[in-house]
Amino acid sequence: MTRDGQAVIKVLGIDPGLNISGYGLVTFSVGHPQLVEAGVVRSTRSHSLERRIRSIYEGITEVIESTSPDIVAVEQLFTHYDRPSTAILMGHARGVLLLAAANAGLEVTSWRPTQVKKVMTGNGRAPKAQVQMSVARLLDLPDVPDPPDVADALAIAMCHCYLNRNRMETT
Repeated sequence: MTRDGQAVIKVLGIDPGLNISGYGLVTFSVGHPQLVEAGVVRSTRSHSLERRIRSIYEGITEVIESTSPDIVAVEQLFTHYDRPSTAILMGHARGVLLLAAANAGLEVTSWRPTQVKKVMTGNGRAPKAQVQMSVARLLDLPDVPDPPDVADALAIAMCHCYLNRNRMETT
């Protein structure tokens, strides 16, 4: 796709979660991201793990089909040593998100949470509110994206764009 003679890439950022997975699609051209669509894919806590991951898979598959991204950028797993079971549960959600992208024939890149925060705010340990404000400022949004999962997904997509700027501007 092109915009004003410049190559445009559509990046779908995903913040994986078993309850809520945030997603955000941005286009990137001449160093400036633009919001196309953002939202969440939810599962129902009271359902079995199998039903929950199927809901996530079906939801993100629908998003991929309706938005036709060029690439998917996903947050890498992070867990605190006190909560290893959280990483295992998150791994289920992340796995079906990656499967949906692979089934659509999309390239997937992964970004560490600290890397995303550093690119977006200059601080790899920035709080969620600071990431939300940075996303709103960079996308010229009147309000911060809410829930924070949406802001995180948009930040992941923009991180991919900024860290691949040279490659993307020459395609």
